[in-house]
Amino acid sequence: MKNYLLKRKELRIKGYSYSDVGYYFVTICVNNRMKILSNVEFNENTNHAKIELLPKGIIAEQYIKSINQIYNNINVLSYIIMPNHIHMVIEIINNGSSRTPTPTNETIPFIISTFKRLTNKEYKEKIWQRNYYEHIIRNEKEYIEIVEYIQNNPLKWENDKYNSQKL
Repeated sequence: MKNYLLKRKELRIKGYSYSDVGYYFVTICVNNRMKILSNVEFNENTNHAKIELLPKGIIAEQYIKSINQIYNNINVLSYIIMPNHIHMVIEIINNGSSRTPTPTNETIPFIISTFKRLTNKEYKEKIWQRNYYEHIIRNEKEYIEIVEYIQNNPLKWENDKYNSQKL
């Protein structure tokens, strides 16, 4: 079967509104896993890793920070800009709308597509993969684990699946 005939795997939970109040873990990847957002500097003496944002990463961070300012019902609680992907924990405080969400106006997809569109416009090129990964955070334990994962992501960069050429 030709590649163009293959249907992409559906990542969303059918019947779930991605505008519901709650916490969401989101990962956005750069096309072809190009390492254009940041560099990870690991210090073996201190066992610490530092993220140095590259120009595209600086722009991405500006837009991530603006999400909290633009949307009064959204908080980006934690994020990390890795060389070729971004992780975020997004909180929806209220859905900010009395209309019934549809797949095209749900909060999480809208925020991510707006983020990609605005950053691509500023970059003057499309750098993001077509889709993104999101996970509904269902309890406090899961929330804590995900935030720790985000914070420790630079330390694990050498073994990170997004750093690998195979996926």
